[in-house]
Amino acid sequence: MAVTADRKAIGTRIKALRKARHWQQKHLAAMIGIRYELLNKYEGGLSTPPAELLVKLAEALDTTVDYLLTGTQIEQSNLANIRLFRRFQALENLGQDDQQTVMRIIDALIAQQRVASALAPVD
Repeated sequence: MAVTADRKAIGTRIKALRKARHWQQKHLAAMIGIRYELLNKYEGGLSTPPAELLVKLAEALDTTVDYLLTGTQIEQSNLANIRLFRRFQALENLGQDDQQTVMRIIDALIAQQRVASALAPVD
């Protein structure tokens, strides 16, 4: 019984996220490389997407696999961290000089924030 309830809950979350974007099933299915009939089964709780498909769904719906599986909401700060993480993954494809430039920019921003914090009045 719990397995069926879990499948239905996962499907409900996928459907809600898709509808929030005003996407048809065919659109989301095409984005993740499956037939819309299969997506319909996932959304209806008839079956559960395999792990690799959950990852694709999470990316397409701009959420996490954890949210799709458990419904645990992500705080805004965590969402920002996920977005940063994805950008850092993309930066790995840049050349060494470009990576060093990005590191210098990050270091400068961190230093600027620390100086601003140090100069802030203490209450």
